[in-house]
Amino acid sequence: MITTTRRVSPDKPEVRIAFSLDGHKELKDDEALLTSFPDLEQQLQPLPPCQSVKESVQVYRDHCKMATEFHQVKTEIALLEDRRKELIAELVEDEKASMDFARLEEEFRVLTEENQSLVSVHSERFQELETLRVLSQKRPGSS
Repeated sequence: MITTTRRVSPDKPEVRIAFSLDGHKELKDDEALLTSFPDLEQQLQPLPPCQSVKESVQVYRDHCKMATEFHQVKTEIALLEDRRKELIAELVEDEKASMDFARLEEEFRVLTEENQSLVSVHSERFQELETLRVLSQKRPGSS
């Protein structure tokens, strides 16, 4: 008897699957009742086999195996969709960070140019002040 429990996604309930693929035992009625595939549509649910017909039991086992594989694929798809959403969110964050970086780069460039301009004006004014001091000292009657 194989039993597996999986959660397809956090907002969905756990799915419990129990079935037997043991070729040496005949399926018992209680095992057939335990086999449940809640994520399958009703018309796709495996029907209990006719115990006296080997082909019916084999078809039932094959059907259970396919239903299990379907569940696994569905689970993988859900996980991949979740991962896809995470990656999209990361991409959006990266794009926003990139835009912020470009904006900050431009702001830095503008401020650097403004700073250079102010340093240049300061230097010019300082030179003018020094020139005025020298002229003031050369004039007669100044201290």
